[in-house]
Amino acid sequence: MKTTTREKLNHYVNTLATLNGVTAEAVTSKFAVTPSVQQRLEKRIQDTSDFLKSINIIGVSEAEGETLMLGVSGPIASTQNTDTAERQPRDVSTLTANKYRCVQTNYDTHIKYQTMDAWAKFPDFQTKLRDSITKRIALDRIMIGFNGKSRADTSNPTIHKNLEDINIGWLEKIRTAAPQRVMSGQAATPGKITVGVGHEYVNLDALVYDVVNSKIEPWLRNDTNLVAIVGRELMADKYFPLVNQNHRPEDILAADMICSQSRIGHLPAVQVPFMPANAILITRLDNLSIYYQDGGMRRSVIDNPRRDRIETYQSSNDAYVVENYDGAALVENIVLA
Repeated sequence: MKTTTREKLNHYVNTLATLNGVTAEAVTSKFAVTPSVQQRLEKRIQDTSDFLKSINIIGVSEAEGETLMLGVSGPIASTQNTDTAERQPRDVSTLTANKYRCVQTNYDTHIKYQTMDAWAKFPDFQTKLRDSITKRIALDRIMIGFNGKSRADTSNPTIHKNLEDINIGWLEKIRTAAPQRVMSGQAATPGKITVGVGHEYVNLDALVYDVVNSKIEPWLRNDTNLVAIVGRELMADKYFPLVNQNHRPEDILAADMICSQSRIGHLPAVQVPFMPANAILITRLDNLSIYYQDGGMRRSVIDNPRRDRIETYQSSNDAYVVENYDGAALVENIVLA
């Protein structure tokens, strides 16, 4: 590592120490990130992704507890003749069976000396170093949210390439806590939902329309904030036939407008990275949450000359939460005929 790079790295370590009220030596071992710094880090992670900015990322004091966002369990409007009986308030919370549990997730990275030397010439060296880690954490959280199925004591990225064994994500929460809101097969084709001419659903629009009417509670079906979260593959299958033809000039604008609006079953279609290719999640974006435990973040920055690299060890206690299962529906095993 060049001398100028070393100086900037030392300044970076000293800045971390000052922000967290610890010594520079503590930064190179392990230290607890102060709550105020943790909140800024979490905000920075959220701001790197349009999707994460649309959902809830919330700090909680306890590692386990009841979910925080009170969902309304049904209509509450009523009338009452008070000459004959008292008015009866209704319980609007949906807390009874919706708990969270924050578990440790490690976000450990390293940067080679050679890369550090290349970055050192830029005046925003510290920002580049910080952002390289922040952006990857944001992507990993999205990947876990849509693919996580369990938490292993020691994860295996070789086998579980989509981080299936890091934490339990939103889709798996719906599968286990609200299986009645999952459509994964049909009577004629168990284990898959075939979409196409000659099948029960001619297109994806019909499928989504039916799922909203059958899996979402009646008082939430007309919520204008419902969206269809899909992967890029399903969106391409839906709109590719529209653009893959020789349009007349007067039809080009209409085709562009349809593609830009991106709707499925009358719902806005939201493309999210790492969403399973054959699945659609119907919900409000603010019905999805990531909880992190306040004071649960740990960090360490270590110079490892034996490997010619700077290693950053960071961990956070996280939980993935569906706030109200009544307003969520999952369709999977979609096969386009």
